[in-house]
Amino acid sequence: MFSKDRWDEILEALSANKFRTLLTAFGVFWGITILVLLLALTNGLKNGVTADFGNFATNSMFMWTQQTSISYKGLPKGRLFNYKLGDVEALKQIPELKYVSPRMQLGGYSGDNNVTRGMKTGAFQVNGDYPEYIKQQPMDITSGRFISYSDINTNRKSCVIGTDVVKGLYDKGEDPLGTYIKISGVNFMVIGTFKASNSQGDQEEDANTIFVPFTSFGQAFNSGDNVGWMAITGQDGISITDIKPKIFEIIKARHKIHPDDDRAIGNFDLSEAFGRVNGLFSILGFVGYFVGALVLMSGIIGISNIMLIVVKERTKEIGVRRALGATPWMIKSQILQESLILTIASGMVGISFAAGIIWLMNYILDNNDGPVENFANPSVSMSVVFIALFILVVSGLLAGLIPANSATKMKPVDALRID
Repeated sequence: MFSKDRWDEILEALSANKFRTLLTAFGVFWGITILVLLLALTNGLKNGVTADFGNFATNSMFMWTQQTSISYKGLPKGRLFNYKLGDVEALKQIPELKYVSPRMQLGGYSGDNNVTRGMKTGAFQVNGDYPEYIKQQPMDITSGRFISYSDINTNRKSCVIGTDVVKGLYDKGEDPLGTYIKISGVNFMVIGTFKASNSQGDQEEDANTIFVPFTSFGQAFNSGDNVGWMAITGQDGISITDIKPKIFEIIKARHKIHPDDDRAIGNFDLSEAFGRVNGLFSILGFVGYFVGALVLMSGIIGISNIMLIVVKERTKEIGVRRALGATPWMIKSQILQESLILTIASGMVGISFAAGIIWLMNYILDNNDGPVENFANPSVSMSVVFIALFILVVSGLLAGLIPANSATKMKPVDALRID
């Protein structure tokens, strides 16, 4: 491996027919490029799709009320009902649940103008929440604080506002902390500002959101102890999907809903959806490896064929070397080394080329005016690079194995007879 004469022989052999060597190397170059790019694109698609989940705890579900579809205990089918704070307390008794957050909502960032400050007005989404909601959907508090149980217990009319609310209601450089905004005619004091911690999520909606204490919301907007919907998170290591039947059983019993009436309880299982997405991208990752490996294999076969031709062209040279005392292993090792060098060199160029394309894609995405839907940060981990290098080494050895064996099987006398 460290013999200068050996390297001179290898370089001379590879440069004897440069065009043929380049065409042979291109197969491996293209194969490894396709492999890395397919995995990067799959990862970019996965990042974009999973960003739609936001930073919300993935072991969670959302639950709301719908019309009953089965009459029960004298109550008619098609009945409407509301969740109450008592339902929240009942669900908190389930030991497998980590957080149960009751929520109320008013307006929307694309709805009517419902928030004013002085002469400025805007349409923003107002959420009535409990303090633990920030643990279910992490956000960056840029100033002040989030709502606390002190706000809840005293019905304090305080609020935490998003970055776009600040831009819409305040002058540039103005500090919103301690000031008041009017939500549907009711004054609330700003105690904090926030921005979404997930830059790939629906930033516009997050930034146009106002959080107020749940109890203050009920008092100010006459919703009492009604709960619009709940965000429920399971304990670590316990799937929320497995707890759903117990949750539904409690809610149905409290609201006199038929045990088989699953339509009465609307829900979205984030854990289940996230699991399906992960399963899909696991399959896509396998397909990426499989297709890339097939393309790479075609390049390896090309190298093996060319090495067979090279061995045939150098038959007399091999015969002379054998006659001068070269052992079969010396002949075999040189053929294997030539194959390995050609494979690794072309493969490393392919990895570098793919890395350049990945960098260019990320540069375009970073400088794009708006986020590209369902696609973000295409990349591959270092483990993928090491796997690719391992594949290249193994492939190079396999590509040279058959030609090397063919060269050593040749008798020196027979090799010298060939013109």
